[in-house]
Amino acid sequence: MEAPTPPLHGIRVLDFSHALAGPYCTLLFADYGAEVYKLESADGGDMGRGWGPPFAGDQASFFLGLNRGKRGISINLKRPEGIDLCLRLIDRMDVLIENFRPGTMDRLGLGYEAVRRRNPRLVYCSISGYGQAGPSRDEAAMDLIVQASSGLLSITGTEAGEVVRCGYSVADVTAGLFALIGVLMALRSRDQSGRGQYVDVSMLDSMISTMTSNYMGFLGSGITPRPLGTSFATVVPYRVFAGSDRTFAIAVGSEKLWSAFCGVLGRPDLETHPDYATNPLRVQHRPQLEQILANIFLERPAGEWLETLRSVGIPCSLVRNFAEVHEHPQTAFRAMFPLLDHPTAGPHRTTGTPVKLSETPGHPGAGAPLLGEHTGDVLMQLLDLDTNAVQELLADGVIFSAPV
Repeated sequence: MEAPTPPLHGIRVLDFSHALAGPYCTLLFADYGAEVYKLESADGGDMGRGWGPPFAGDQASFFLGLNRGKRGISINLKRPEGIDLCLRLIDRMDVLIENFRPGTMDRLGLGYEAVRRRNPRLVYCSISGYGQAGPSRDEAAMDLIVQASSGLLSITGTEAGEVVRCGYSVADVTAGLFALIGVLMALRSRDQSGRGQYVDVSMLDSMISTMTSNYMGFLGSGITPRPLGTSFATVVPYRVFAGSDRTFAIAVGSEKLWSAFCGVLGRPDLETHPDYATNPLRVQHRPQLEQILANIFLERPAGEWLETLRSVGIPCSLVRNFAEVHEHPQTAFRAMFPLLDHPTAGPHRTTGTPVKLSETPGHPGAGAPLLGEHTGDVLMQLLDLDTNAVQELLADGVIFSAPV
């Protein structure tokens, strides 16, 4: 049986991005069938190549996980001949992704206004910390900085008020996801109009949008929220508790679940208690109720509590570490840690595709490219250069191609 055509087959993406937000966006493009051409400078390339340890061989694991399935090209953007090659490549692209500081691509002669006249069907996406306009436009931003500036850090931490960074680079990844969504919407619009457009994604906007439930609590009450540890502002009980051996999380999100929860705890008196009978009352009297529950949960191991709670449909889980997640049968069944190969890193695990499509499933492609690994092949394929022309560009320092 012939393999199904991937959903993004035929879409060409020129990827100028580096670090995390942009590469995560283009990673998903590659996983679902787009041709992604990762364009890097010859002097070290993407800064993510050096973000380690750990390293697999001479390759940073960080870089390997974000750049699989892409074709690596290296062009000298300090040379006019290099800019000309980029413009010629852009002529043949559907999408361009970049996450330099605002204005950088314009200074190179590769900004949206310069290229859309050449390729009016191009969807051009810029990812930045604060957007392409506004008083914060030129402020430098990385994930931690936007976690702070968006308000996330103010609600992430211990109940005592200690501020804690989110354990993964949520501002970067969220911006990468919104960039993917924005580009797909623009491609859909192009299907109808025939014209591409500019997609402006900021990490700040993305974080505010994804914190909509938090911000609606503030906008609705006027009360500035504070860190609650693992608790949730509007639902109780909803947090991590300690069993006699280890911690686990529970989420009692409805009155039906509250009734079942009190029953299996052996505390039917809590269900109709005047302080705890409804969720608003439980939120109001959170400290007293959580202390009662904490004392109860210390009486038995976490595994026993999970079995009891799941028997009546209470959402719950151990607080697993990465090793436990990696070894769990569910993540194996969902193919979330596939094995890839690489010419210098060798066999290595990466994370799998998050969206399972029944007819046109995505899959991880080849391992991440070496710096400039496919430069010559891509220029010959897309720009019809011959071998002699490629060799001249290599000799003149306009392009770089890594030996494989």
